[in-house]
Amino acid sequence: MGRPLAFLAAVLLIPLLALAAVTGALTGGGTPAPSPTALTDIPPDYQELYLEAAGTCPGLPWTVLAAVGKEETDHGRSPLPGVHSGANAAGAEGPMQFEPSTFAEVVAAHPPPPGGAHPPSPYNPHDAIYTAAAYLCDHGARGGADIPTALYTYNRDFSYVGRVLATATTYTAILDDAPDTGGGPAGEPGAAALIAVDYATAQTGLPYQWGGNGNPGWDCSGLTHAAYQAAGIAIPRTAQTQYDAGPHVDDAFELGDLAFFGPRPGQVTHVGLITAILNGATIMTDAPHQGANVRSEQFTATLGAPWGDDDMYLGATRPAATG
Repeated sequence: MGRPLAFLAAVLLIPLLALAAVTGALTGGGTPAPSPTALTDIPPDYQELYLEAAGTCPGLPWTVLAAVGKEETDHGRSPLPGVHSGANAAGAEGPMQFEPSTFAEVVAAHPPPPGGAHPPSPYNPHDAIYTAAAYLCDHGARGGADIPTALYTYNRDFSYVGRVLATATTYTAILDDAPDTGGGPAGEPGAAALIAVDYATAQTGLPYQWGGNGNPGWDCSGLTHAAYQAAGIAIPRTAQTQYDAGPHVDDAFELGDLAFFGPRPGQVTHVGLITAILNGATIMTDAPHQGANVRSEQFTATLGAPWGDDDMYLGATRPAATG
């Protein structure tokens, strides 16, 4: 069953402001168009189902629902057992990977609308996607109240939550009238940046360790160094040298950019990897300090904005640009 749900907030530390930004971006001003990444990656019939099913749960962004489908079975394209028939090793079935008992329970409470199988089937994309929306809605997504907990309940893996939120960001089109809350718009990251994001979020929950390289824990620059090493890009080992190496980014952030903190540019003390950009709320995955675990947390991406007791935000770099 994994660690208790109460542990989720301590590990993810995504404030309500970030969750409100997700909800506001996708429900407050209507339904935005999919990003170029979404148009390329999501089959049209699945995209339509994600949009329609998310509409049954006010506050659930369709991009989050689509990101769950991507993470679970690549929108039903995975050839693995349990996607189109049978079950995987954990007993999960269909494109949204439901255990039979869970699917039956949710369907009994929230029957999917006409258009699927008779009776509803976890292998039918229509039924599976509507049922996934209902499940997330019942476990925290309604009104955008607690989307991370809803995702964690869906799949009790902290890194899963981070990967879904990162993917949801790449699926979200930039709104010209989006409010400016300090962060820049999310660009279209390349493959190397997404590998780095996936690597970093997969370390969520591991302990901070000074000089750590993953055995058993990480320090801040060790995590970012290893994330880009996994993506085939060599960057320096320390936060200061990573900052100095650049290339520097002004304000149009992309997933995979590195964010730096410290008293001044010549005294960089901390670095994190940007893993979600939610309508201006910028979130990084980092190894914060002794006694804490690798986590995702929001920061104010305005030069000079305070961070922690004595540090401030110093700027960002884009190692993926050198790959």
